[in-house]
Parts: sequence; structure tokens; C-alpha cells
Amino acid sequence: MIDKDIRIVSLIPSATEIVATLGLCDAIVGRSHECDYPPEIANRPICTQARLDCEQPSNIINDEVNKILQSALSIYKIKVDVLEKLQPTHILTQDQCDVCAVSLPEVQKAVTELTHSSPQIISLQPNTLRDVWGDIERVGQTFGVDSVKIIENLEARVKICNRKIQGLSVTEMPKVACIEWTDPLITAANWIPELINLAGGQTLFSVTGKPSAHLNWETLVATNPDVIIFMPCGFDLQRTQQEAKLLTQRPEWEKLHAVKAGRVFITDGNSYFNRPGPRLVDSVEILAEILHPEIFEYGYQGTGWQTLQN
Repeated sequence: MIDKDIRIVSLIPSATEIVATLGLCDAIVGRSHECDYPPEIANRPICTQARLDCEQPSNIINDEVNKILQSALSIYKIKVDVLEKLQPTHILTQDQCDVCAVSLPEVQKAVTELTHSSPQIISLQPNTLRDVWGDIERVGQTFGVDSVKIIENLEARVKICNRKIQGLSVTEMPKVACIEWTDPLITAANWIPELINLAGGQTLFSVTGKPSAHLNWETLVATNPDVIIFMPCGFDLQRTQQEAKLLTQRPEWEKLHAVKAGRVFITDGNSYFNRPGPRLVDSVEILAEILHPEIFEYGYQGTGWQTLQN
């Protein structure tokens, strides 16, 4: 039986989506400034704000992030006064990436400053798809919600997708470079290599479950991937189109195999690939459409992804 007195504050978009998928949207009383899905939570009070301007160029954002982290601060700050008014019973956060959302120590510090509530902190730390299923199960158990069917349905969609590419040979599985940041150049990792493999591709430069890594431009050129997919952290399609220009202006760009073949794509990383929640299954389906359009047509083109425009 779900406790009607629970009051959830979610400080990371993926956790908000997990809570909503579990049918607990009405229990969310506060959110982070980045929580924008599902649309029903748009009117909930915002409990965080960034210490930097995310509209700046990628290299400046990167420099500011490094300066903030070196000063032992979190990139985001919590509005303790808003938390105090909301009196949450639970706060969901993460301990996976200090760049992605409020850090766990920052949340713990904020809770000690509250006088009208002592919320339980639930911290998520996903690095693989299995970890995400585990997070859904753990959040469900915390609030008395059975998540078995939800996880089974998500897993079934992944299996359906993966089953359709089982007959492909290795040569039919393109070598894929996923770009998580453009300046400096960083490849997408953690769960992304796993999603690529499930969708019928071969991941370059990254290992499943490991952190994202910097990539030399010369290494990208020398490796010459079959497909390049841009999924910058926190950016939608329009912003990703702008960010991709940082690479397309390089003289070697036109010589790349992926460019010649018209297999360079941009995605809405903010909605899909960057969020370790239920919509990672959508991300697998998006990748399947991109990598094997002759097999898949889920209908994400134009919203979840599109071919890079010159």
C-alpha cells in the first residue's frame, strides 16, 4: 500500500522519470531546474540552480565546470529555503556524476540545515542498463510499488530490438563513435556502449560501465568510424546541431568515412541518452533506427534524432 503522506523531491531528471513511471507523479512536490519530463511536473517548485551559464560555448562551460569542481563546490546549488517549505519525506539524488546533477555531499549538507523535516536521501549510481533496472526496483521498494512488470516491459522492448539484429554479420554492424562533448572532444560511455551493441553497432573508444573519456581529434580521424552520433550532455537537437559545427569546420572532416556516407547524426541527448532512466529503452530504439533503417522504423526521426545538416 502506497503511503499517501510521502512527499518526494527529485533532484535529477532520471529519478523524476523513474518516480513517474512507478505511478508516483502526484507525490513529487519539488524538482531540479533540469527536470522537465513528464510534462505534469512542470508546475512543481524548483529546488536547484546552476552555478554557471549553460548557454555559453562548450569550451567555456568545460572550463567553468573544472574551476567549480577544483574549488570543492558542486556545480549546482540547492535552494534550502524551498526545501524547508516543501518538507519532503524523501529526496532523490545521484552519486554517479558531479557534472550531471547536485552532488550527494551537497544534498546531505542541505538536509542537515532543515528544521521542519528529516527526509530520507535515496542516491542513485547507475553505470549500466542493469543498474538502471536496479534503481527502478529500489525506488519502487522504497515507496511500496511493485516494479516487476514495469522492468519486464522495458526489458522486453530491448530484447525485441536486439532480436531483430541477431542475423547480422559483424561486417554489417557499423563501427560507431558517440560524441558526448565537442570542445574538448569527449566520447560517451557508461551505458552508451551497451546501447550501441544492443542496437546492432560496434562501439569505438568507450567501454560499458566506465566513465566518459577524452578523445584526440587525430585518433578519431585515424580510426575513421562508419557512423558518428552526437549526443552532448544536456543539449537538445537544436543545440546539438550548433555544437557539431565545431567539428565539421575542421579540414579533415570531409575525408571521414561517416561523412562521405552521410552517416553523421545528431540526437536529443538531454531527453534520452544522458538520462539513466526508463527512456534509455527509447534510446536503444533510436540507435536501432539510425544504425539499421532497413530493419527499424520506430518514428523517432525529427524529435529524437536527425541527420546532421550541413
